This record gives sequence, structure tokens and C-alpha cells, in this order.
Amino acid sequence: MAAPSAPRPPRPRKEPQPLVIPRSAAEEQRLRLERLMRNPEKTVPIPEKLNEWAPRPPPEFVRDVMGSSAGAGSGEFHVYRHLRRREYQRQDFMDAMAEKQRLDEEFQKKLERNKMIAEEQTAKRRRKRQKLKEKKMQAKKNKLEQKKQEKEPDQSQERVSSEEDDEDSKEEEEKEDDAEEPSFVMGR
Repeated sequence: MAAPSAPRPPRPRKEPQPLVIPRSAAEEQRLRLERLMRNPEKTVPIPEKLNEWAPRPPPEFVRDVMGSSAGAGSGEFHVYRHLRRREYQRQDFMDAMAEKQRLDEEFQKKLERNKMIAEEQTAKRRRKRQKLKEKKMQAKKNKLEQKKQEKEPDQSQERVSSEEDDEDSKEEEEKEDDAEEPSFVMGR
């Protein structure tokens, strides 16, 4: 015989939820969310997307061909009517699919066109920003060069003056060598 097991604790009873009739769509949505959030661990069933309706394809082999002969029974009219309705449905579906495909192609073309326009605008603005950036860099370089020239004017003037002195001394030396030239000119 099996040993007597310990008695199980009693299960907690769920309190019955009061019946609430939603008065609006928002209240219905709120109630659904509350019900979902009572047990957040529970998975939520998400229905899959239903496939679009498509008409039954036409039969490959038609067994009872309707003729236009007189004397067809009165029951044949109903069969003819159903076949005609089914064929019209199929043609309407094909027309709708062709229209949808045409609209999709137009939409894709429009997207491409808009994308190209946006890229052109972006490229134009990029070039403009680049020009401004280069202009700023050039102005900065010019400013730095001016500051360097302002800081080193003495050195550059000394260089210029020393170069002028060297040229003057060379000219004087050349003049001293020329004995034919008078040292002063009369009558001027």
C-alpha cells in the first residue's frame, strides 16, 4: 500500500469578474488590455494574415458544354448563370490585380523619382556646404598669414633693408671702380 501523502493546500478560488458591457470602442480596447495584462506571461495569439481571395481557376476540361441550340432545358439556365457569374468574377479579379500591379509600378517609379530628386538636393547642399567650408578655411589661412606678417614685420623689413644695403654696396663698389665717371655734375 502506498503511504498516505500530505494533504494538498486548497486552490485559491478566482473571484468572478463583474460583467462589464463596453459603451465605446475605447472602453472595449481598455477591457481587452486589462484582460491581457492580468497574466503577462501568457502568449498572445496573433492571427496570421489571411490570403487574398482568388477565384477558382477555370477548368482544364469542360465536360458539359452548353450549346446555343433551342430546346435546352429550364434547369440549364441556372447552370449557365452560375458559370457566367463565376467567369465575370474571375475577369473582375484579373482586372483588379492588373490595376493593383500598375499602381504598384507607378508608386515604385514615383519613389525612385523622389529619391533621385532628394539625392540631387542633398548633393547640391553638400557642394554648397563644402564651398562654405573651403571659404572659411581659406579666410582662416589668410588671417593666420596676416598675423604672421604683423608679428614678423621687423624681421622681414630687416631682410629687405639688408638686401637693399647689399645691393647699394655692390653698386658703390662698381662706381668706385669706374674712374671715368665724374664725382659731380655741373650745370644742372
